[in-house]
Amino acid sequence: MPRPTAAQLAYGSCTVIFSTLAMLLLSQTSSGLGITVIALAALALGLLVAMTVPLPGPRTLAPADQAAVPAPEERVPAPREPVAAAVEPIREPTAP
Repeated sequence: MPRPTAAQLAYGSCTVIFSTLAMLLLSQTSSGLGITVIALAALALGLLVAMTVPLPGPRTLAPADQAAVPAPEERVPAPREPVAAAVEPIREPTAP
């Protein structure tokens, strides 16, 4: 399952918050069972909204635009010559 996009998270979160507030205000319930049912319904609605947000698809060029795009060049890397590593002589400390 692909990760949700930022738009899906935003739409789902806003749906949960606003639908919970709206249902609580409209129902005027104060029982624990009523609040639980409303919260679960809001979560289900938020999940539904988040999953139905269209995902960005691959972009395709129109036929007129495809003619304007140059063909990719084939590049061959130039051969390189090996370089000898510079070796520095080891200097031993001198005795005083």
